[in-house]
Amino acid sequence: MILDQIQQDIETFVRAKYPLVYLVTHEEQRARDLLGSLAQKMEMPLYFWSCTRGLICNRLVKDPQMTKPEAILDYIQTTAEGGFFVLLDFHAYLDNPRIVRGLRDTMNVLSATSNKSIFVLSPKKTVPTECEKQFILVELPTPDVGEIRLILQRSLQAVKGRVKVELDEEGQQQLAEAFRGLPSMEIENVLSRMMVRDGRLNTQDLKDVIFEKGRIISASGLLQFFPSQESLDTVGGLDRLKTWLRRKQAGFSQRARDFGLDMPKGVLLVGVPGCGKSLTAKAVSSLWQMPLIRMDIGQLFSSFIGSSEENLRKAIQTAEAIAPCVFWVDEIEKGLAGAQGGDSSDGGLARRMFATLLTWMQEKKQPVFLVATANDVSRLPPEFLRKGRFDEIFYVDLPRLEERAEILGIHLAKRRRDPARFDLAALAARTEGFCGADLESVVMEGLDTAFWENRDLTQSDLDAAAAACVPLGATMAERITEIRQWAEGRARPAS
Repeated sequence: MILDQIQQDIETFVRAKYPLVYLVTHEEQRARDLLGSLAQKMEMPLYFWSCTRGLICNRLVKDPQMTKPEAILDYIQTTAEGGFFVLLDFHAYLDNPRIVRGLRDTMNVLSATSNKSIFVLSPKKTVPTECEKQFILVELPTPDVGEIRLILQRSLQAVKGRVKVELDEEGQQQLAEAFRGLPSMEIENVLSRMMVRDGRLNTQDLKDVIFEKGRIISASGLLQFFPSQESLDTVGGLDRLKTWLRRKQAGFSQRARDFGLDMPKGVLLVGVPGCGKSLTAKAVSSLWQMPLIRMDIGQLFSSFIGSSEENLRKAIQTAEAIAPCVFWVDEIEKGLAGAQGGDSSDGGLARRMFATLLTWMQEKKQPVFLVATANDVSRLPPEFLRKGRFDEIFYVDLPRLEERAEILGIHLAKRRRDPARFDLAALAARTEGFCGADLESVVMEGLDTAFWENRDLTQSDLDAAAAACVPLGATMAERITEIRQWAEGRARPAS
């Protein structure tokens, strides 16, 4: 497990006489348990200091008056006692020059001392410039699948006989994979909520995990969380793309890793606007039972130098923190405008952000499946399209005859009308050149007419709406031809 590796790394730092380890985590108790285990292994006394309780050793209050940061630093310097000294929330004092100087003095004293080590335990990374060469920074990641399985086993053991567990080995592994990215305390809380609600635990409870991850996404402020409301059944046509997505779902399993397959990276959907690219991105989330998060590259841009790149890095870190997830970037070509050079009006910002995105796409190890959509493929840099960035590139064209009938039926059923009452084959034949959005507008316009005439929808309402509509195939005929020519030999047809 990754926690074991981190404990080994910290032990190495301690034995190598590093005076201070700065441990960054929101999970204070988990970090305290880790350091407690290490202190016991190395037979070292364990001290905790906080500004509210003073100095505590092995759960016993040693000095409740020692609440000043200067006091604990003086104590560490002068005491003859060795051990691990864990300073809680000490980052709050690192903007004070006197505290920073005192910390440097303390580290200088400890550098020649073999029996004292300082740990700063904080949820926030605040490293003063004066100390950055002496700090060892360790970020405690959220639990990996192995640790989550242990949490799951402990929770199930605690409720044995009181909660009906409807999970086989594969189901428990699936649930553990879904919990990736959540802190251990959140995992325990969500598990308790699942089991208390109806006295059972099964794979249907995965929606609770997705909801919890959505809360984390919303708190970041850089990404949007979309609840899984669509399914592939609400996407008309695109049969080849649907088959490919269903097959890729198994690629996230441990069985696929053991077989030698790499983690699925993502898919690029290019083609005609209004033909289901964005709808497919939403449906993937529902199919794979993963949270769907959307990144608007335009919203990441900031007027402050360096802030835009930092926003992109934070958005990527958030996505990786709640993985596995579906990471949707809609109309990505708009966000990458200027990345091909020739336009220096932004000072090279678009090129730098593009480079950051490309590097992450190539090197990412977390199960974050990128779904990018693009309407204007001519604005996409060539580096973005080469093999290795995406698992596949699909071209989405205007729907064919049978697909148009299917799409019309989907929109009628969604609005509580029986598609069998209408001659959809005839209507589909009259709607050559219509995109999916055009077909939806035909249904909506027909319903609007029927509503104002105080009657139910009829075939003639749909026929009239189709006759009045100017389809995308007519308004963008030249552009659609260009897109089709580009896609020939470069992308797989989605239908």
